Amino acid sequence: MSKIKLFSLALAALVLTGCGNIEPWVKPYERQALADPIMSFDANPVSTSYLDHVFEAREGARGALGGSGGGCGCN
Repeated sequence: MSKIKLFSLALAALVLTGCGNIEPWVKPYERQALADPIMSFDANPVSTSYLDHVFEAREGARGALGGSGGGCGCN
């Protein structure tokens, strides 16, 4: 067999293996470990949420974090 045919056969076999049964990498009983607070990017989400609200109230014209309101802090 020529090298081109052998390469084509190997490439086709590699491509066809991607069509197999796709299973999730994380099993349902392993998902509780991903929901652990230690996996969070933020150490204190309540404080960060409050500071984000204050920032949005002061920078109301900018709208950087997706909050609604006019900048008066009354939202």
